Formats: sequence, C-alpha cells, structure tokens
Amino acid sequence: MTKCARSSTEKSGSGNVSTIDGLEWRLERRFNQSSLFSDSQHIELPEMFKPGQVTVLQLSDIEENEQQVIVGTLLRRVNKARIATVRQQTRPEGDENHLPYPVFVLLEESHRYAPAGTDVVSTGILKQILSEGRKFGVGIGLITQRPGKLNQDVLSQCMTQFIMRIVNPIDQQTIASSVEGAGRRLLDELPALTKGQVIVSGVAINTPVLCQVRSRLTKHGGETIDAPAEWEKYFSKQSRASRERENATLVRPKPKDTYEIDGWDL
Repeated sequence: MTKCARSSTEKSGSGNVSTIDGLEWRLERRFNQSSLFSDSQHIELPEMFKPGQVTVLQLSDIEENEQQVIVGTLLRRVNKARIATVRQQTRPEGDENHLPYPVFVLLEESHRYAPAGTDVVSTGILKQILSEGRKFGVGIGLITQRPGKLNQDVLSQCMTQFIMRIVNPIDQQTIASSVEGAGRRLLDELPALTKGQVIVSGVAINTPVLCQVRSRLTKHGGETIDAPAEWEKYFSKQSRASRERENATLVRPKPKDTYEIDGWDL
C-alpha cells in the first residue's frame, strides 16, 4: 500500500514524498526493528481469555509507546470479537474471534494508556469500550495512583469508583469534577484514610461507604526497599569480610622441593 501511494504521488508530482518516507521509517522502526512484534507467531484470543483464568501481561520492562500499542491492539481485538460473537457473526469452532463469555480487563498505571491532555493509540478504544462495551460484555477497570494524570473523559465514564488515600490537591479536584457523588465531605476524608481503607461509590452501591480491605493472601511484589537496612547490611562485618575475600589476590603456593636463585624458582 505504501509503495503504491509513493508511486502515485511521484507521478502526480505532489510534495508528499517526504511524509511517506517518514511514515515508512516510523512503521519500520516500530514493527520490523522491535522484538515484540512478529509476523509469524500469534496468540489467539481464546488462549488469553478463558473463564476462570487470569492472564497477566507484564509490560513494565518495555517502552511506554509500545505498551500503548499492545494494550490498544488487544482491546480492539477483544471488543471486535465480543461484538461479532454477540451478533452471531462467528463460528463456534476454529474461529479465534469467537468469545462466548464476558471479558474483564484491569489496567494498572492506566494513565499511561489514556493520559490527560493528549490522545495516544490506546485512548480511543478505551473511550469506546467504557461507553459501549457493557452492551457486549466487555468490562474495564482502571487503576492509578494519580487520577489527575488520567484523561477526564475516560475517568468520567467509570461508573463505580474505589477511592483510597489521596493527598494531592490536583488529584482531589479531578475526583471532584469527574466522579458523580464525590461531594465535599467525601473529599475531606481522602487525606485521612489509613492503609487498607477505601471509599466505594457509584452505580454499584446506593450511597458512598467506607470499607476496610483485608490483607492480601499472596506475596506482595511491590514493597518499598528499606534503604537504611540495605546499607547496614552492606557495611556489616560479614559483608565486608566476604568482599575482602572475593577481591583478595590469589597466590599460588610454592612446591616444597623448590628453591630460589636470583629471583628464579628452581
């Protein structure tokens, strides 16, 4: 398609050749020079989305723009598959777009995929699913510690909110302007919430309530590193002795039946 566009543009004498070259460079850099995208390997949707199965995609080790491409692509595929399934446009056997069950997606650090003040490749599909996805059994949960960085249209379409401790005035104002039922009294309580306390409000409940979340049963992988304890461990006698042994010069012992003459071992 790009080659045809280039050919027709060159014939017409238009000045869009540099624009086409720029688009080709961006596509080449995004897909052909990335180890994340493949034209031969493919994961079908039913493998990732099964009843009773939780699929976790760890995207923190790649660039943010690639995270947005992956999330936007998967959400479009899921939304398209659910629409086609509900409308009976898929085959039950051998059709990867056949998803005969609702799907729920949780997005951690969701402000990366729908940032405030700008649109990225994943913003549009998030807005579409949040406004229309419920009709086709596609649900999305957005998780962020900075609601002020989240697109206001996206945030306002979240029908139920779980709000934990928020101190930043900008984030508080974002909650007040985007969340229905977030009155002055609720906002005044946000900075005073303790660990594990959450305010639940929205269409899932008649009136905002304060809840206590139990401790998790699984191992927590996001603990803050105790820097003073790590420094104390590094400078302990045992650690220093271990480093001295590792950095010590290795001296080869002399055989017992040798002797030295003018600096030479004989």
